[in-house]
Amino acid sequence: MHPLSFYKCLAEDTRLKSLLLITQVGEACVCDLMEALQLDQPKTSRHLAELRKCGLLQDERRGKWVYYRLHPELPDWARKVLRETLAHNGDYTRDALTRIQCCQQQNGCC
Repeated sequence: MHPLSFYKCLAEDTRLKSLLLITQVGEACVCDLMEALQLDQPKTSRHLAELRKCGLLQDERRGKWVYYRLHPELPDWARKVLRETLAHNGDYTRDALTRIQCCQQQNGCC
């Protein structure tokens, strides 16, 4: 992965928050991310599709929902950037993280 491609993919608030949330929780369903980000399904799915096209996420369909996780071939340096961003910017994802964790504890918002 080229650094320019990586950073271009993150240069939008919804994509960056989505990727950071998935980095934090390990895996998330579209419905979990919709709740966390307070967005509708088409907008959430569109941003996740962009992250998948960038090679940052991998998806898996389970029934009618699609689950996302970091792509297994994501370079270590990119994973480190995401972890460091989370570690030093807790305010940026705090509310969304609380919502996604609540949703996942309830066995999903779906």
